[in-house]
Parts: sequence; C-alpha cells; structure tokens
Amino acid sequence: MIERRPILTVVAHVVLVLGVLIVAFPIYLTFIASTQTAEQLAQSAPMSLLPGDSLLQTYRLALFGGKAERGGQIAPAWSMLSVSLISALLIAVGKITISMLSAFAIVYFRFPFKRLVFWMIFVTLMLPVEVRIGPTYEVVSSLGMLNSYAGLTVPLMASATATFLFRQFYLTVPDELAEAARVDGAGPMRFFWDVLLPLSRTSIAALFVIQFIYGWNQYLWPLLVTTNENMYPIVMGIRRLITAEAATEWNLVMAVAMLAMLPPALVVVLMQRWFVKGLVDSEK
Repeated sequence: MIERRPILTVVAHVVLVLGVLIVAFPIYLTFIASTQTAEQLAQSAPMSLLPGDSLLQTYRLALFGGKAERGGQIAPAWSMLSVSLISALLIAVGKITISMLSAFAIVYFRFPFKRLVFWMIFVTLMLPVEVRIGPTYEVVSSLGMLNSYAGLTVPLMASATATFLFRQFYLTVPDELAEAARVDGAGPMRFFWDVLLPLSRTSIAALFVIQFIYGWNQYLWPLLVTTNENMYPIVMGIRRLITAEAATEWNLVMAVAMLAMLPPALVVVLMQRWFVKGLVDSEK
C-alpha cells in the first residue's frame, strides 16, 4: 500500500500548475496580441496583458483576407486552413493504411527475403529528410505533381515507424485467431478486415493523432513543391505574413497562428482517450 503524504501532494500539484502556466503563457500572449491593433503592438511600452478591442476585426481580416491596417494585402487564411486540413487527413490516413498493410504482409505472408525487406524499411528511419528531399522532389516534378495535393501528400505517406509499431502489435496477436479464420474459410483480407482491424483501433487512433499533427505542421516540403498561392498550407501562410520590413502586421500574424493551432488542438482533445489508451494499453 502506498502511503499518501499531503506535503508531497501539494508539491506535485504546484509543479503541475507551474508547468501548465509555462506552457500556456506564450499561447495567452499570442491571443492577447491578436486582439490588439498593429500600432498598439508597435509601441515601445510593454504589451498589455489584457485583451484589446480589435478581436473581431483582426480575426475577420485574418480569416477572409483584405487590406491590412498598414496598406498590405492579406491572403485569406480559410483557404490555407483547408489545404492544411486536407493534406493532414490524407497523410494520416495514407500512412496508417500503407503501414497496416505492409506490416500485415511482413507478419502473415511468407516470401523470400522477408526479414531483409523489413530491415530495409526500418533502416529508412536512419536517413535524414535532407538526404531524401532532393531525389523525392525530382520524382514529384517529373510526374507533374507540383502544386497538387498528390505532390503534398503522397511522398509523405510511407512511414517506417508506423510499420514497425503495427508489426510489433501483430506479433502479439495469437496464432489461434489466424488458424480459426483459415478453418472458417476466411481469406487473408477477410482476416485482416474482421480480426486485425478491430483489434488495432486504439493503435490506429494514437497514430492518427500523431500523424495528423505531423502532416499539419509540414513546412519544408510544401515550400518546395508549391508555387501557387492556392496550394499554400497555413504554416507557409504564417511565414508569408512576416516580412523583413518593419511593416509586419503582428496582430494578424498572431491571429493566423491562433487559427492554425485550433484544428490539431481539437483533434487531440476529441481523441484524447483513444490516444492515451493506444499508447499505454497493454491488453492485446
């Protein structure tokens, strides 16, 4: 039996509260900055920690675009948000689908050099993105996939990490389930769909959250394969608002940053139970 000590409980809660404040304070500052005007933020005095009176005006301009306070033209954030949302969903679903099928083939099928194939997939984890990005861009450009969702997502769908995780999970599935399915006349894909897929729900949920955030935060790859403003994701939109001149509309930058944080935060909140269960659940 673990003895509960009040002083330790208080210390633990104080540490947790301090951690939350440290993480949440920059987000609070971002929100406060997005509610003020560009002139208020440009003042030499310290920025006010209270919300300003320009919240609706700033977010309307950031979301739908228009002429900024200092005369610049602001691109609408809603189109960039839709590009990021579609790309993140395609990357997450594509990664999970390909990884599940590849892990299924590695575990349940017999073919020559099966172990070598698995280790070739696993070794790709040791290759940095910079090594692969040049050849990948050449292939995408040759196939005419620039400025398209295919170019944004297809090269990012393969995942050695997800394949490894699904392979480790499939190895824990009792062989009796595969034998029973074979006796009942179920083919490989029927066994995959009716047995393995339901057992993998928590793992799928956890990986979906991780891969969705991964796809949402992509910057380097979209920077290379997109030249059309209609295909810019929201992360590139934030960078485009920051200019080298002193005319940067920081209130709009902060408003777009807040909008960019909402979808991944919503995914984490809605799938929190499945995400945690997929990471810590030991029942197979």
